Amino acid sequence: MSYQSYADIIIDISHENLDKTYQYAIPKEYSSFAIIGALVVVPFGRGSRKINGYIVGLSNEPKIHIDKIKPIDHVVEGAPVIESHLIYLAHWIKETFGGTMNDALKTVMPVKKAVRIKEKRRIVSDKAYEELNLLYEEQKRKNNLARVRILEALLKNNILDYDEVTKGLNISKPTLTWLEKNDIIRIESKQIYRNPIDKKVTSYKPVTLNDEQKHIVENVLRDYHQGKRYTYLIHGITGSGKTEVYMDIISEVVASGKQVIVLIPEIALTYQTVNRFYSRFGDRISILNSRMSNGERYDQSLRAQNGEIDIMIGPRSALFTPFQNLGLIIVDEEHEGSYKSEQTPKYHAIEVAKIRAKLTGAFVILGSATPSLESYYCARSGEYKLFHLNNRAKEANPPKIWIADLREELKQKNRSIFSRKLKELIEDRLNKGEQIMLFINRRGYAGFVSCRSCGHVMKCSHCDISMTSHIQGKLLCHYCGSNEPMPRTCPTCGSKYIAAFGTGTQKIEEMVRREFPRARVLRMDADTTRNKGGHQKILSAFAKHKADILVGTQMIVKGHDFPLVTLVGIIAADLSLYAGDFRAGERTFQLLSQAAGRAGRDVIPGEVVIQTYNPDHYSITTAANGDYEAFYEQEILYRRLMQYPPVANMLLVLISSKEEDKADKAITYTDDVLKDYIKRQKLSSKIIGPSPAGVAKIKDIYRRVIYIKENNYDELVRLKNYLEGYFNYSGQFAGCSIQFDFNPMNTY
Repeated sequence: MSYQSYADIIIDISHENLDKTYQYAIPKEYSSFAIIGALVVVPFGRGSRKINGYIVGLSNEPKIHIDKIKPIDHVVEGAPVIESHLIYLAHWIKETFGGTMNDALKTVMPVKKAVRIKEKRRIVSDKAYEELNLLYEEQKRKNNLARVRILEALLKNNILDYDEVTKGLNISKPTLTWLEKNDIIRIESKQIYRNPIDKKVTSYKPVTLNDEQKHIVENVLRDYHQGKRYTYLIHGITGSGKTEVYMDIISEVVASGKQVIVLIPEIALTYQTVNRFYSRFGDRISILNSRMSNGERYDQSLRAQNGEIDIMIGPRSALFTPFQNLGLIIVDEEHEGSYKSEQTPKYHAIEVAKIRAKLTGAFVILGSATPSLESYYCARSGEYKLFHLNNRAKEANPPKIWIADLREELKQKNRSIFSRKLKELIEDRLNKGEQIMLFINRRGYAGFVSCRSCGHVMKCSHCDISMTSHIQGKLLCHYCGSNEPMPRTCPTCGSKYIAAFGTGTQKIEEMVRREFPRARVLRMDADTTRNKGGHQKILSAFAKHKADILVGTQMIVKGHDFPLVTLVGIIAADLSLYAGDFRAGERTFQLLSQAAGRAGRDVIPGEVVIQTYNPDHYSITTAANGDYEAFYEQEILYRRLMQYPPVANMLLVLISSKEEDKADKAITYTDDVLKDYIKRQKLSSKIIGPSPAGVAKIKDIYRRVIYIKENNYDELVRLKNYLEGYFNYSGQFAGCSIQFDFNPMNTY
């Protein structure tokens, strides 16, 4: 019998077996039902026993001789199981963002590694008290001491803990086996779940929503009950009560029998977020994150799949929680770059959330005090429904913000990392017994070169982003590859104070201890939070006022609520402002706004000091004024002028090889292939590069990049597919690998 189409099928969905697919022929009568994700029954192995499998790929060509390919037995109709849904989602991710189907499957499938199931066992008496007592006396006469011990315990309590019996009473397995065989006892087992949540939380105190919050809740729930499914963007200033809005909406969605995923950007946020959710929703919530053990992750996925929880909270990976009846996905702090995967496939959680919601009849809420330009652009164009929260929920006033011009500090002979204003305010808070956060933004720091006298930054004339200093004494643009010599003096003012900019949290901690010896200091960064529970330990200590000053990176400024924090010092705003990336201005505005939002969140007024060499830059002035609209208008003009996202789309192509000459030849060939394709398709796409990647060599792997700008996203996907096919079947890429990244969040 001849067949026109074939299916790649995985037999068992576990991480060990995702790489093993088997090709089966699709009988004509099932051709319209055999789609990606479909559950099928197939003959498997030498005995052709019937077994379930899932279709993960389709083709028109057999991979082996047709005589060796078995046909699918049948497609299971009406089987909308979670695996089928997630397999289809994996297929969409693979098609949209590149990579292999196996890469995508490993991203979306719940953990099913070989994890030991945790069980609680107990021993139950099967005899009445009188009969048990007779047995006890009999074994006592026979001097069977082990049997006597357990029978004596059973006379006191007819249900015993298995571990207490075997360890505490020192009862061996043969003794228990004898008792079981003689129908004296039975051993019962119950699976217990590893619980990653610390249940020592405060009781829930009902909150009365203000008019702005009520307006959002009422409108969203009206749409929900009318069967309308939208993506919503809540733009709420820091402290405006977005979480309370989320929880009121979640409560209604859960009451209707649906389940909810709440995405948060950092593991550090879990501590406070989970406490707030647990106090309201109790055991019906759980968490997923990368710091949990395989056993903990497995158990939470199982609980979700079995319908034992309603709400899953976690970072990007929690998006793939195997809920059977998903109703809502919330993406809090939606502007965060951590929602974009840095591993293949390089998907963005917001885009995947919208597709998963569409597949399941759910809706999506995005929330942020500083929305990404992409999301606000969508809201402005009507793709999202936009709501605003313009007032702090506790009626606290926004903090007073000071901008300290570090150029003036230098002129006044102050070479300390602390401006005079920041020093003055730190001393004041220490005297009052209040708390201080000192924030240093190391994220995206790439060694930009600036003048400490006038603030001039060396920029690429072609790409309008800062150039990066390299060991060879050159400045390099990470987009187009342009380079020039490192200047000895500032080309604007002639000052000799021009150099690569940077400092670190550990150095700042040392300086704080030296400058303010009576202060109790905590540091929170990648080093101090490396161990499991590190975030929670530091945040808990600071919340209990065991420290006066918390020094840290971006993880200290997002989502935390400490009533005694009345001063936030931003040590060097410029570190993120010139990070060699077209999003540098946006990230700076977001981080400054988030950091400022940590001060004065309760009844005590707060103050913020922003230290910068560029006090007039719009990212800094608009953040100081708390004016997102003004920032957006300025930034979107820049993006429109330079054709950067969200006005246009970008595709990054990364070629890697262990041999430098192969990487160079491959990227040159890629450039030629792209130019030819763009010309033949009559596209308006613009190529930037090729050039060495920002980090041109990692672990002896040479890296080369090309960026392509194109207004039409679908055209970029087609271009990616074409290049992917060319890479796989052309002999020009031997010894090389290729990766794609749509609208990359970071330079490479």
